[in-house]
Formats: sequence, C-alpha cells, structure tokens
Amino acid sequence: MAERAAEVTVAGVTKSFGAQRVLGGVDLRVPAGTTTAVLGPSGCGKTTLLRILAGFEEPDSGTVHIGGSPVAGAGRSLPAHRRRVGLMPQEGALFPHRSVAGNIAFGMNGMGRAESAAAVQHWLELVGLSGLGDARPDQLSGGQQQRVALARALAARPRVLLLDEPFAALDAGLRVRVREDIVAILRESQTTAILVTHDQGEALSLADTVAVVLTGTVAQQAAPAEVYDRPATLAVARFVGDTVELTGDVRAGVAHTALGAHPVRTGTADGPAVVVFRPEQLRLGSDDGAVGTLTARRFYGAQVALHVRLADGTPVVLHGPPATAVQTGDALRVHVDGTVLAYPLPAGGQRVALGEAGG
Repeated sequence: MAERAAEVTVAGVTKSFGAQRVLGGVDLRVPAGTTTAVLGPSGCGKTTLLRILAGFEEPDSGTVHIGGSPVAGAGRSLPAHRRRVGLMPQEGALFPHRSVAGNIAFGMNGMGRAESAAAVQHWLELVGLSGLGDARPDQLSGGQQQRVALARALAARPRVLLLDEPFAALDAGLRVRVREDIVAILRESQTTAILVTHDQGEALSLADTVAVVLTGTVAQQAAPAEVYDRPATLAVARFVGDTVELTGDVRAGVAHTALGAHPVRTGTADGPAVVVFRPEQLRLGSDDGAVGTLTARRFYGAQVALHVRLADGTPVVLHGPPATAVQTGDALRVHVDGTVLAYPLPAGGQRVALGEAGG
C-alpha cells in the first residue's frame, strides 16, 4: 500500500516560459486514495502541471499542497526527492541491465535483504508477474514492462503517483487491458494517483474524477459522467466526446432547432444558442422526428455513421448499428432522445448549422 496516501491541492498555479503563458491559474483537488485524470489536448499545460507536482518545475505563482503541507509556492519549495511523489513515465523507463526484481527493488530504502525480497515478491504478485523476478525487461511484453514500472513506482511507497500518458506506447488492444488492470491495482493499493492523458475514453472510464485542462486552466473538474453529460462550457463539450451542434433559440428552458423543440439539460439564458446533441441521442424515427434525406453512409465496423440533410438543408450525423437498412437517397426521420445541452451563441456567431464537430 502507498505510504500515507495524501490529498493533493493545487491553487492558482501559473507558469510561463519566457513570453509564453503555459498555465494560467490552475485549481485542482485530488482526494486521498483516488485517481484523477488530467485530460486535455497537446500543448494545454498538462505535462507542465505534472512537472510542478513532481518538483521538477517551480510555479510562478500559486501553491501546491500534498497531504495538507505546502510543497511549492508561497515561499516554500520542497525538493522533488522529499515529496514522496512517484512518477510512471510514458515508456516505463526500466533499467535494461537490471532484472525485474532489481528494477522493483531500486527505489526501496532502509530495508534488509530478506525484507526487500519479501516486498518485491508482494509487488510482483500484486501486478500479476509472479515468477518473472529474474527476467530482463527485454524479455517482457510491452504490457508486462508497464506493470513492472508500476510496481517499481509503488514499491517506493509514494504518497502520490503521477502517470504521464503511461499507455500511449501500447497498441490499441493491449492498451485497454493494461490500463484497466493498472487502475484496479491503484485502487487496491489505495494510491492517490494523477493520470495525465489526452485520451477521452481513458479518462472517462478509469478515473474517479476528470479535470479538463484547456488553454492552461482547469475548465471543469467533476465525476466522469458529469463532465460528459453536463459539460461546463461549449469547449468542454466539444473536447469530451463527439457533438452534433445546431444553432437555435432557447425559450423557457426549451431549445428550438431544425431537429425540433427539446428540453435543455442545464440552466441556459433565453436567446440565441449553440444547441449540442450527442450522436447517440439521434436515431432513425419511424413516424416522428425531423424529416431528412440520407446523403452518405460510412461503415466503421461496430457502427455506421449516417449523414443526413434535413428538409431545411441542415446537415447532421447520427450513429446506428451496421445492419441499419437505409441507403443513400432514402427519405427518413431523425428522432432525438432525452434532453440537450445549450450554450449562449458566441459574440458575432452566425446563425447557421454547425453540423458535427469531433471531440
């Protein structure tokens, strides 16, 4: 188990490199023993935030507390080696000349030989690698190497573990299996973990909370379902998942668009708005819904994307099962399930259909 798993609190952290502002006032709270995903596009400041937490960079302003004690900012700077913060990098970074057991034992301090051997065996069992202590890293698969890297990080008994895109180097099929196993291990060991990723599915499926970082600030931090179902801003909605966006009007809590009138999920002021639907909300209707014509059909294995032009010319895209029996040129109806999201139309925004935006 991690030693004294600790809460992490970041308040008002800023960081610039020369004239470039990278972090513009980050606020973040990670409860002890939980996993938080820091999610954002490349260049948004995720890695800089991780380096500040680890002690490799100092913030220009703001504070970082671990376990209630200040470690950075406000005249306090605790060296990286005294923070008890572990780091699991993207590539694992195992020592090639050491055995698996030697890699795991590397960060253990103050233990006798017998105690160290017992601890190594404990971590090997926890990460599912019993019997491989004498193997060299180059004899392991990519997934096994990541497990060793995790065991090595946890064996140092960190109060907080930072994971920097730890699954990016794995192929798609292996990535899903390994990331689920590793998060299960983190929960079993009650480790406070911060996972830095640009992968929405990874963040939503693995973390207890998700902090969406856009342009150097935390745009929203909440449970995964909350971030997806009730994104705080249009930018968050666009980044977390796919969107179908239409311009329309909100009146008394109801959004009116080319797809009809639908209740708005969150409080939005009356007036022109960007109305957001998730693709899975749209389906073919039998005798209700907006009338349209199928203009294209794209096959993606587990689903098809149906490109529809509504009667007024508005383009929308909906997803369906591969067996959906419609062909290009067919007339059809588009039905909307559930409530919708709506955000004030940006200043100078044109009242035109926005179609589908990838998340």
